[in-house]
Amino acid sequence: MLRWYAKHGRDLPWRRTRDPYAILVSELMLQQTTVATVVPRYQEWLRRFPDFPTLAAASERQVLHAWQGLGYYSRARHVHAAARQICRDHAGRCPETLEKLRALPGVGHYTAQAVLAFAFDRPVGIVETNIARLLARLSNMTQPIDAAPGRRLMWAQASQLVPLRGAAIFNSALMDLGATVCLPRTPKCGICPVRKFCRATNPADLPVKRPRPKKTRLSEHHALTIKRDQILLQQCRQRWRGMWMLPPLSSARTRAPLHTRKFPFTHHEVTLRVFAARAPSVRSGEQRWFHLRRLESIPIPSPHRRAIEALVDSSELSVGR
Repeated sequence: MLRWYAKHGRDLPWRRTRDPYAILVSELMLQQTTVATVVPRYQEWLRRFPDFPTLAAASERQVLHAWQGLGYYSRARHVHAAARQICRDHAGRCPETLEKLRALPGVGHYTAQAVLAFAFDRPVGIVETNIARLLARLSNMTQPIDAAPGRRLMWAQASQLVPLRGAAIFNSALMDLGATVCLPRTPKCGICPVRKFCRATNPADLPVKRPRPKKTRLSEHHALTIKRDQILLQQCRQRWRGMWMLPPLSSARTRAPLHTRKFPFTHHEVTLRVFAARAPSVRSGEQRWFHLRRLESIPIPSPHRRAIEALVDSSELSVGR
């Protein structure tokens, strides 16, 4: 497997460093986000915030703006809070024990183990989506991997396999084998370097997972108000706390929206509908006018930014000017 990895492993920017800061950032970015999406934003993030002290000194607005496009903005707040905690409690140096890493905001068991393996080369196993699929097939595991007994078994297997030295390369090899060969629906068993060890009778049916609940479908209506090259935005309080979005409408509109787009979350799907609206006579204290040329520097959730970009030059936007 290691010979296969030396020839076929992916060249990813976070694999070119042992800096625990860069590795922690990459791990938090990669949660529920594809590698292709993360790579350019990871590199730009490190240019803006190269270490824990720089990130700790940044404002939340700067951090949220840099995180745009990655979604799940609680991760941005977690890495920001973790940097501040590391600077406050550990003199700016990343802790090197599982217990202290787990005490950082947003750092769970997997992330802590990944930092130990990839930054400090500690002999610890890790289990993420690709490794879980690979291990389930190698052992022909029929227990659901997303239930507690299955998760415990996965972690036990990963811990038993990891070598005393070279944990970073070994775990990377497992991950890439799952990501590029042991694929979810069409595993490439014919070229798998460990196929003689695989016990799976029908690899495409593994891993077993619990039935997924149906996603809740939500509809959200927002107002687009532009006046003298300025746009009215409202600061988010809940889902995208600290960012700026199009002001929500208190009731649905009967006319057709200017813009409609669906965007998914883990357990629900939202349909965003944007309607042209006149400038309110009395603004909420959370609302502000922003010049259109300043929007690039404002942290705006991706669905709302895409709506603004799609509509801001439209001839239909005479309302509110």
